[in-house]
Amino acid sequence: MASASAMSEDNFLCSICLDLFNICVNTLISEVAAHFKKSKLDVPIPIPEEVPCDACSDTKIKAVKSCLSCVASYCETHLEPHHKVAALKTHKLVDPVKLEDRLCKEHGRMLELFCRSDDEYICITCSMTDHKDHDTVLIEVEYKEKRPQLDKKKAELEKMIRERQEKIQQFRVTVEKNNIMAENEKADTVQVCSALVSSIKRTEAELIEVIELKSRSATREAEGLIRKLEEEVTELQRKSTELEQLSHTEDHLHLLQSFPSRYSVAHLSTLSEVKLSCEVSVKNIHTAIAQLQETLDGEAPRGHAEEDPAAVCSRCDSGP
Repeated sequence: MASASAMSEDNFLCSICLDLFNICVNTLISEVAAHFKKSKLDVPIPIPEEVPCDACSDTKIKAVKSCLSCVASYCETHLEPHHKVAALKTHKLVDPVKLEDRLCKEHGRMLELFCRSDDEYICITCSMTDHKDHDTVLIEVEYKEKRPQLDKKKAELEKMIRERQEKIQQFRVTVEKNNIMAENEKADTVQVCSALVSSIKRTEAELIEVIELKSRSATREAEGLIRKLEEEVTELQRKSTELEQLSHTEDHLHLLQSFPSRYSVAHLSTLSEVKLSCEVSVKNIHTAIAQLQETLDGEAPRGHAEEDPAAVCSRCDSGP
């Protein structure tokens, strides 16, 4: 029986026979276990969009790599053997992916080949069955051939982006110029219209004054003619009365002596010659209004309302 004093931290005492025995511990597993215990309380939990570790038994931790050889995804802890074990170092590690999307739905194997005949990703089993005589290559080979095309397509897209960004900038400059032009046009319009309004008011006042002067002149002329005709009517009525009285006289000599001289109307106005002008320069007024209308048509700011919008934009793009 071994002495208890000979025990060390690597020797263990059997509780039945009380003999000492040594246990060889796998250091790699021990280190992984120790690291796992140490980091268990502070691990990133994957969200639904992320890939979980396939090796975690309890809480699924976010995977940091996916192994295409193992067809599994690993967190930092469970990935360590791939960094330390020689046989695992040859495995192909990629950023975390959903490996079920990379498995052949018919054979459950990794999609490792590309069938150029059918433009389809296939597994090894597919290449020996349905795609046996087809033109197939490794995905890596197809990748190397497609990568330059990808770079070319990316360059084309970047060029299209730059061209559109330049066009956007041109349009913004055009809009800014158009806004400035619109403000200038509005200011000019206000100025011209204000001048036109002033001119209209001044012309209106002048026309009204002319009309009133003509109207007063015509009124005075008419009043003079009316007074003259009224006086003549009075004189004619008096003579008519006297003639009526003379027609009843029996004195023949008196009638003959009085009639030719006393009842002559030669001095009175001839009605055909008595005329009153009722025209208040209507023709002149119409002429003045027509001239004002021509002024309005000539001065009214037409702007670019009748122009082709494309021509306006082209002019804006070319600058002042």
